[in-house]
Amino acid sequence: MRDFGLGSQTVLKIGILAPLTGPLKAWALPGFNGSLIWVERINAAGGLKVGSRKYKLELIQFDTNYQPDLALQGARKLIMEDGVKLILMIGGNDLTAEVRRLISQHRMLVATLLPSDLSPDVPTLVAPSEVHPIYNVTGVEWLRRKHPELKTAALCAQRDLLGLPSIATYRAAFEAAGIELVAERVFEPETSDFGPIVDELMAKKPDILCWDTAYEPFVHSLTIEAFKRGFRGRLLSCTCDNYPELIRRTSVEFMEGFVFQFPDFDDPRLNDGHTNFEDPGKFYEEFCRRFPGTWSAVSWEYASTLELWKSAVQRARTFEPFSVLAAMKVGGIGPHAFGEARWWGKDLFGIDNALVGEWPVVAIVDGKARIQEFGSIADWWSKHRSILVKHMRSMNLMWDQREHLAASAETLDRLTAQDS
Repeated sequence: MRDFGLGSQTVLKIGILAPLTGPLKAWALPGFNGSLIWVERINAAGGLKVGSRKYKLELIQFDTNYQPDLALQGARKLIMEDGVKLILMIGGNDLTAEVRRLISQHRMLVATLLPSDLSPDVPTLVAPSEVHPIYNVTGVEWLRRKHPELKTAALCAQRDLLGLPSIATYRAAFEAAGIELVAERVFEPETSDFGPIVDELMAKKPDILCWDTAYEPFVHSLTIEAFKRGFRGRLLSCTCDNYPELIRRTSVEFMEGFVFQFPDFDDPRLNDGHTNFEDPGKFYEEFCRRFPGTWSAVSWEYASTLELWKSAVQRARTFEPFSVLAAMKVGGIGPHAFGEARWWGKDLFGIDNALVGEWPVVAIVDGKARIQEFGSIADWWSKHRSILVKHMRSMNLMWDQREHLAASAETLDRLTAQDS
């Protein structure tokens, strides 16, 4: 192995603990591949400079298949055997109480895509890239303003920690927008026949069909079933990965105006100086060339987290997790992919470990996903916080309703002081 910096033989390891196979593959494997592009760029430039040394980066993946036992096994391996300094996760069902205890015990810096995972008992768990499910309010708010004729909605989602917090958020968003929720259906993740579900939702004649945060295969099946039944209203979803395939299976006309939350990175609005993602168009082009047909909601998210982590490592002049976390949160402000954001979340998650700012509202126009606006999550929260908290509490999803460790919110300050 070559030496870097001052004659030091150095490799810095980053772990990816996620369902790289199975039904959530579309929200994990593309994130790994995006991380691979990012790591290769850093290594091609000579590595990551930390103080006076340069480090080559190595990605180590562990496939959880979204099974709690495998997630725990993977967390132990990455932390105790591989010696990683950062772990990237989807979160949700993979973040069991046992995994949380392990993270806290080893004070490992872990980035989740679900801020609803956050709580004071795991102070080194952060959500610096995605603010699921809170950003979903921006899509509903945009629809309310642009299409006031939409008065009713029907909603469905799978029963897991991706779907349920999103249900609470969409309930709150519809209530705040004055849109009546006329039907709601929670289905098991093993569901394969979505016709009866769409029949049930359409029986209420809603103006909007909302697929919540359903997995890519679910979104495709639900949309196709709605097309078969002649639905003529608006479609709304957290994600719409591989929408060209849905257009092929339905029609350009049917998919027109489908609203979701994740842009393609060749969108012109990402090049107007608003964003903090280096050359998004070039990243998108390389990703699509190397991994054709797999661009998804998470293709850029792990890379975005890694960019924030890199900046913090360089400011801290160390890669030790607590020092890096402190550097990330200096001043309470951070460069989010979609603009400047602030570390936030204590009122909803018990700890300010989510980087929250603006989020794009995306709609399919003439067969192409295009950003319609950047909606402010903070502005919505300032007006409607009580509604969201009400719905989160009604579903036992607030951080203080979970069966986690009974650590206090002062844990972070205490452990940080020990590190210094």
